[in-house]
Amino acid sequence: MFSWLGRQAGGRGGTGADPVQTVTGGLRSLYQRKVLPLEEAYRFHEFHSPALEDADFENKPMILLVGQYSTGKTTFIRYLLEQDFPGMRIGPEPTTDSFIAVMYGETEGNTPGNALVVDPKKPFRKLGRFGNAFLNRFMCSQLPNEVLKSISIIDSPGILSGEKQRISRGYDFCQVLQWFAERVDRIILLFDAHKLDISDEFSEAIKAFRGQDDKIRVVLNKADQVDTQQLMRVYGALMWSLGKVINTPEVLRVYIGSFWTQPLQNTDNRRLFEAEAQDLFRDIQSLPQKAAVRKLNDLIKRARLAKVHAYIISFLKKEMPSMFGKENKKRELISRLPEIYIQLQREYHISAGDFPKVKAMQEKLENYDFTKFHSLKPKLIEAVDNMLTNKISSLMNLISQEEMSMPPPLVQGGAFDGTAESPFNQGYGEGAKEGADEEEWVVAKDKPVYDELFYTLSPINGKISGINAKKEMVTSKLPNSVLGKIWKLADCDGDGMLDEEEFALAKHLIKIKLSGYELPSSLPPHLVPPSHRKSLSKAD
Repeated sequence: MFSWLGRQAGGRGGTGADPVQTVTGGLRSLYQRKVLPLEEAYRFHEFHSPALEDADFENKPMILLVGQYSTGKTTFIRYLLEQDFPGMRIGPEPTTDSFIAVMYGETEGNTPGNALVVDPKKPFRKLGRFGNAFLNRFMCSQLPNEVLKSISIIDSPGILSGEKQRISRGYDFCQVLQWFAERVDRIILLFDAHKLDISDEFSEAIKAFRGQDDKIRVVLNKADQVDTQQLMRVYGALMWSLGKVINTPEVLRVYIGSFWTQPLQNTDNRRLFEAEAQDLFRDIQSLPQKAAVRKLNDLIKRARLAKVHAYIISFLKKEMPSMFGKENKKRELISRLPEIYIQLQREYHISAGDFPKVKAMQEKLENYDFTKFHSLKPKLIEAVDNMLTNKISSLMNLISQEEMSMPPPLVQGGAFDGTAESPFNQGYGEGAKEGADEEEWVVAKDKPVYDELFYTLSPINGKISGINAKKEMVTSKLPNSVLGKIWKLADCDGDGMLDEEEFALAKHLIKIKLSGYELPSSLPPHLVPPSHRKSLSKAD
């Protein structure tokens, strides 16, 4: 079924194939054989995005950090790596004035932008079109770090407010961000708890991420510098500010914390910060596992845009006169572009969300001779439609199979190892895990109280029936589905009754749930009542 993918991956499909290379080969083959001809025929690369190269399919997952100056972008990278990287500058003033690609290397060192864009092994070759003004402000920082074996991180210049800063860069900052956004796996917007205003340039930068909403995460940094009441107001103000810029009904995921290695200034929300940090770590750690699906998703988005672009360009070509009045007709068609969009939507049953921005398209069309555009080539469109209809589903199945047989490793090293398998792991010794490293049964400390309740429920031969147990358990006001699970966990011998130890265990599990923790799917060994441990071990 998947032989065509294996062949395109260099004959490495089948048993023992490298999953990354096989899937990468399949993606590259689909793009080069199906999508690229359509792009080249209708000048897609001049209007939207440069052609994809091998490095775009083979590169590690990338994270793009964007934020105003002094929000902690560079410190955040230092926090993840637990190591300084070449070219790193940290300070309260605007320090990072360049785009820095932090990547893995056997030795520490920097590669300047002009050298970087001619390296075929790096996915940055197409950045050369932004000119020397940008390349002089672009570099790759390489170092041997465990985290960077799995991911690469792009640090961006701090964004300032005001028109002067945007003009003085010497290159189109938002276009560069858009280029990166199309190729990275995660976009992290950093905010300082004391800097919630979104400047004009920051607003334009966020708008440049249009169509990449699924990649965006928000980090509210330095949250330990405010108390709980202020933090609630800060969070509300941040969501209000973002709502004005990101026009989607979905709420962005915001991670709250203090992402550096200094002591917390305000420890009231320590538990919240720990939980948020672990959630963010899990999101970042999963990127290698989701990399193939992300690249496939981006390829689908690109193919859909290429199709729409072909329809637009061929329509403009068809409407042009063969002899006289070409300039007047060109101006008319450009002004009528919104109407043309609607007409194409109806004719080809295309969603309005698949079309490029009208204003940007109108500005670019001004520089072209419409008579030199190509007419519609149905075979090229059919090839892309066939890919979207048939080949993509096959590749998805291949990705699923290979992830099951050889799952990509999680991101390891640096801050990701700081709390793993230690007492400082988030949730260690809490909820159902409480007492896991103690010799005494953790329920024993509250058992005298539970015993008093037990003997008020009319035990017979040292056990109470399910009906009598239910009378006490429903006083917790937990749903029946939860109480049913607690019953199954507590009834260790499965006789449909509870002895005094099983009843105490049931009350302990209720206490865990009422404290906001999740119940275990099966009873951990340290929670098994002492009198039942031998019988359970024999059953095992």
